[in-house]
Amino acid sequence: MSHTSGGVRQAQKEQTRQALLDAGLRLLDRQSLSSLGLREVTRTVGVAPAAFYRHFPDMAALGVALVGEALGSLHAVIRDVMSDGLDAERLIDRTVAITAVYVDEHRAHIRFIARERYGGVQPVRAAIAAELGRFTDEVAAGLALQPVSQGWSPDDLRVLAGLYVDHMVLTAAAMMEVPEDDPAARDEVMRAARLRMQIISLGRSHWAEHRA
Repeated sequence: MSHTSGGVRQAQKEQTRQALLDAGLRLLDRQSLSSLGLREVTRTVGVAPAAFYRHFPDMAALGVALVGEALGSLHAVIRDVMSDGLDAERLIDRTVAITAVYVDEHRAHIRFIARERYGGVQPVRAAIAAELGRFTDEVAAGLALQPVSQGWSPDDLRVLAGLYVDHMVLTAAAMMEVPEDDPAARDEVMRAARLRMQIISLGRSHWAEHRA
C-alpha cells in the first residue's frame, strides 16, 4: 500500500470518527448519553453499526471523547490567564468574559457537560471529574504564585481553586439557560458571577489570618 493511499484511508477514518462525534453531540442536545443508542448515531452519519466499533468500543467511549472535545482546549487558556499576573479584579473580569465567550462558541458541548457531569454513564462522569480536577490543579498553581497566597498550604489553595472552578461551571450552565435574544438576562448572570467571585476573593484575603 502506498503512502498516498494510506494517508487517504487515515484521513477518511478520522473524518468518520469526527462525524460520529458530531452526530452524537447533536443527538445529545435533547437526550442523555445513557438513552442514546449506537444505531441512532450510525444512522445519522450514514454508516453501518459495525463501522462504529472501528472508532469506539462502546457509547461510553464516544462520550469520553466528547468530554475531551468539550474541555481539553480550555487548559491552555486557563494556564495563560493564571500566568498573566492580573490583580484580583481584572482576573475575575477576564475569567467571566472567557466563560461567556466559550459558552457562545460551544453551547452543545457545555450542555453535554452540564447534563452528564452527574449522569448515568460512569466513565463519562469520571472523565469530566478528571478534567475539572486538572483545571483545579492549574488554577491552584496560578494562585500559589500570587503574593496574597503567602502562608497558604497547598491543600487550602486547592480547595480555593476548586471553589473557583465549580463556580465557573455553574456560571456556564446558568448562561445556557438564558435566551440568546435576552442580553439583559445574560448581563445579570455575568454580574452575579463576578459578585460571587469577589465574595470568594474577599474571604480569601482573611483566610490566612484566620488559620494563624
